[in-house]
Amino acid sequence: MNDQITVTRTFAAPRELVWDVLTTREHFAVWFGTEAVDVPLETLEWDLAVGNRWTAVMHLPDGTTKSWLGEFVEIDRPSRFVFRLTDEPENPGDLAPVTVELADVDGGTELTLTQATPGWSDENRQALIGGYNAFLDSMQGILDRVG
Repeated sequence: MNDQITVTRTFAAPRELVWDVLTTREHFAVWFGTEAVDVPLETLEWDLAVGNRWTAVMHLPDGTTKSWLGEFVEIDRPSRFVFRLTDEPENPGDLAPVTVELADVDGGTELTLTQATPGWSDENRQALIGGYNAFLDSMQGILDRVG
């Protein structure tokens, strides 16, 4: 059984711009929320520095909310961003590591996202991949608007 998932996407945008969309508070609130979910900026604590924690609250279409807790682990502009996160902030010891790597490729930037998933079922891994693909779709929409 795999202990991680990987999602790769190529954007027709320069690496610096993809980095900015990935890591800027205002853009994070949009792509992390996707088209279906709202992450109001007033619920997002985001001070991008290694060791800092971040929090966000998703307002779901059914009227419920989901709280998030994360931590910035590595920030190497514009090529590598490592953070940890959980949707169970009451268990901060269970922060899952996520690594995002950006590489220049012909015509744009390749983003590769990897998250550890030890002990996860295949069904949960597939749902996570779907969620990250929705995030990347939202990132594409931002890049289309700001690029």
